[in-house]
Amino acid sequence: MRRRGLDFRRPVRKRFPNVVWWTVCGILVLVLIVVLSREGQTESKPTISRKPYRRDRIMEGVTITDEMLSSNSVTRQLTDQISLAKAFVVIAKESNNLQFAWELSAQIRNSQALLSNAATRRTPLTVGESETAIRDMALLLYQAQQLHYDSATMLMRLRAKIQTLEEQMSSANEKSSKYGQIAAEEVPKSLYCLGVRLTTEWFGNPNLQKKHRERKQMDAKLKDNSMYHFCIFSDNILASSVVVNSTALNSKNPDKIVFHLVTDEINYAAMNAWFTVNSFRGVAVEVQKFEDFKWLNASYVPVLKQLQDSETQSYYFSGHNDDGRTPIKFRNPKYLSMLNHLRFYIPEVYPALKKVVFLDDDIVVQKDLSGLFSIDLNGNVNGAVETCMETFHRYHKYLNYSHPLIRSHFDPDACGWAFGMNVFDLVAWRKRNVTGIYHYWQERNVDRTLWKLGTLPPGLLTFYGLTEALDPSWHVLGLGYTNVDSQLIETGAVLHFNGNSKPWLKIGIEKFKPLWEKYVDYSHPLLQQCNFH
Repeated sequence: MRRRGLDFRRPVRKRFPNVVWWTVCGILVLVLIVVLSREGQTESKPTISRKPYRRDRIMEGVTITDEMLSSNSVTRQLTDQISLAKAFVVIAKESNNLQFAWELSAQIRNSQALLSNAATRRTPLTVGESETAIRDMALLLYQAQQLHYDSATMLMRLRAKIQTLEEQMSSANEKSSKYGQIAAEEVPKSLYCLGVRLTTEWFGNPNLQKKHRERKQMDAKLKDNSMYHFCIFSDNILASSVVVNSTALNSKNPDKIVFHLVTDEINYAAMNAWFTVNSFRGVAVEVQKFEDFKWLNASYVPVLKQLQDSETQSYYFSGHNDDGRTPIKFRNPKYLSMLNHLRFYIPEVYPALKKVVFLDDDIVVQKDLSGLFSIDLNGNVNGAVETCMETFHRYHKYLNYSHPLIRSHFDPDACGWAFGMNVFDLVAWRKRNVTGIYHYWQERNVDRTLWKLGTLPPGLLTFYGLTEALDPSWHVLGLGYTNVDSQLIETGAVLHFNGNSKPWLKIGIEKFKPLWEKYVDYSHPLLQQCNFH
């Protein structure tokens, strides 16, 4: 290969002497050392102040020290022993081994004292000062294991204890339900006394019966559809009186109110006597007994027919045919009472009337109820307050949806409603043959497979698709079994003491009793004679 000529060769680069290079590198190293030393000085001060601060915070807040984190920590060993010993104390007491429980508790206190002293002086425990406490506690824990106080035994004992407690709770709940039901069905002596005295007065005072007959003949309001007609089916004299009295006192036009009261043969004379002797601001009161209704017989009424069945009689009156598996509330004979089921025969009871407001005897009226008679039911038969604000009051809670007849006809999430204050359009009732619908479902529940008890489940079936929802303020429920908001009570037109705790019973809810008692005239001679107070 040929070499270039001198004119065409690259110029030779000038080189710095080695001394210059070494000098520059030394200066750079010195500068770097100075910079790093200054940064170290600025960072060292915060680091020194932070470390003790963070350690103190940990010790004070979480009580964890470096010594406790050590695998050889005697403090941690003592703490673990104390935790285990506390569990054994509980088991020892459960086993009635009180002496051993006391020994464990005493050793726990000794170990805790050592830990407390160490924390106070802020120095870790030494093996020497904790050796005795650890050894003594270890001996006790070994003894506990020999007594079968290990974790497996502990779990078995706890499971057995839980099972025992569950059985006791179930038994207590059953007894509470049974005794509560008995108390709710009890007729107070004072109420029984009132019935006896009124019956005696009725049969012993001819003038009283004469006055009753004259009033009944002159009263043209009973079939006048321009009046406000209310009906009650009850055997409770005082409760019925409170319903009538509270309605009259809160009415703007009491002279336009007519009460139709149906009772039984036993209480008929007493009811007549009470409502003949007392007046209620011009309110007309008619008293009847259901035994006088000739159409009310076993060939027409399924409930009466079922009462003739020996199995039904055994179920409701013997209480021994299913080894007590059915709760007592399901076996209450009152659910077969005609006073309960008469609500499904209102058009037959009052053939001349077009619209009626049905009231239970455990309610109190606080507002004028005339507005109920102008409510448009939109072609429906029943106007009622819905109760499905909670899941419990849906159809599936009242009916047996495992039965194909229920499952195929009714929406399980359909909204429930309440009996106790209902507006019934009797013209629409007759047109749609609602009583026939009731008969259909009642006849198919002879074996109690569609529903268990009461008149509400057959009511939900009978009036399905025929119920118009009313404003909730018309009917406030729950005063006989639960706590009700005071604002709801204040704005409610009708207060319902549904549940076992009726206001005339000793088991009534005390704070709600005054709402009912203010409509009872305790100065009445008959009430004083029977010790009402």
